[in-house]
Parts: sequence; structure tokens; C-alpha cells
Amino acid sequence: MIAGHRERHRTQHVGWLRAAVLGANDGIVSTASLVVGVAAADVGRGYVLVAGIAGLVAGAMSMAAGEYVSVSSQADTEKADLERESRELEADVELETQELAGIYRARGLDPVLARQVAEQLMAVDALGAHARDELGISEIMTARPIQAAVASALSFAVGAILPLLAVTLAPMAQLIPIVAVTSLSVLAILGALAARMGGAAVATGAVRVTFWGALAVALTAGVGKLIGMAV
Repeated sequence: MIAGHRERHRTQHVGWLRAAVLGANDGIVSTASLVVGVAAADVGRGYVLVAGIAGLVAGAMSMAAGEYVSVSSQADTEKADLERESRELEADVELETQELAGIYRARGLDPVLARQVAEQLMAVDALGAHARDELGISEIMTARPIQAAVASALSFAVGAILPLLAVTLAPMAQLIPIVAVTSLSVLAILGALAARMGGAAVATGAVRVTFWGALAVALTAGVGKLIGMAV
């Protein structure tokens, strides 16, 4: 790296960005769907708010637990791979050097240079070289369970607050359309923002998240209406 020059790559943020976007989208979609479904059953505003707040708390904890377990499993796998690689390095350094040199030859280096690169990198950090080039484990992509869990829970809660605010402020007669339109509009913005940060097409990101959000709200509203009529 040139002195004073620091490159910024989108993959540096892939872990927390994925968890945050997923959490916010889930917070909006699940809470909006829940409050619209309850409101469609023709109950009072208080019941809708209670359902929404309960959904916020339960959803945030579910997101945190699910993300923590998932990313912890990835971290455990990475740890096991690194421990096995460390044992292999202790058992046969020459074989591991040949293995690393073979990786570099496959990437286009000539055999002599590939051997030199492998030896020099292993002289500095043998395990790090194998982790990066053989196992595909790097500092940027390393699993961070707590970071992912906190990001998911907080972003879910932030996303869930929006439909609850709409429920609090909207006239009861227009509650369902206001919650739906407000939530879907923010979903579109989030989808576009996530696509922009990830380097994808902005319109595609906005449309796909809005479509699934609208489908969830519509289906839940239909179920709520049917249940309300039945009881």
C-alpha cells in the first residue's frame, strides 16, 4: 500500500451492512404486517400498539439470537480450520510450503517465483498466509458474532419503530393505508441505499424489497380481516 493512501472496499463492511440491512427490513416488514393484520381485525388502537410493541421486542431478540448462532457457527468453523492448519504446519513445514506455492502457481506465477513468495510469506506469518490464501479467511471477512447480533437487534428495533409511530399518529380510519404506504416507502429507500452501498443497481434493490414487503403486508391484512370476521 502506498504511504498515506488507504483504499476503501465494500467488502470491508459486508458483515455489519448485511446484518443491519436485514434487521431494518425485517423490523419494518414484520411490524408493519403485524399491526396492519391486527388493525384489519377491527380492534382498537391500544390493541394494535400492544401487538406492535410485543412484535418489536420479540423480533429484535429473535434477530439477535439467530444472527449470533449463525455467525458463531461460522466462527467455530474458521477456528477449527485454523487449528488444523496450525497442526499441519508443525507436522510438515515443507509440505505446507509446497502446497502454498502450488496455490500461487495456479494463480499464474512461475514455479520458482511461487516458491519464493511462499517461503517469504511463511517466514513472516505462516499461519496467516495459509489462512488467507488456502482457507480464504482474512481479517476483513472474519466472522464477528456479537457485532452481527447487536447490529441485527438494533436495526430491527429502528425499523420497527416507524410503523409504530404511524400507528400512534395516524387517524384510526386511515391507519392501515398510512402504515402500509409509509412502511413501503421507507423500505424502498432502504433497498436503494443498501444497493448503492453494495455497488448494485439502485432500482433493482428498491423494487425487490418493496415487492416482498407489500406482499407480506397484503397477506397479513387479509388474514387479519378473515379472523376479525370469524370472531
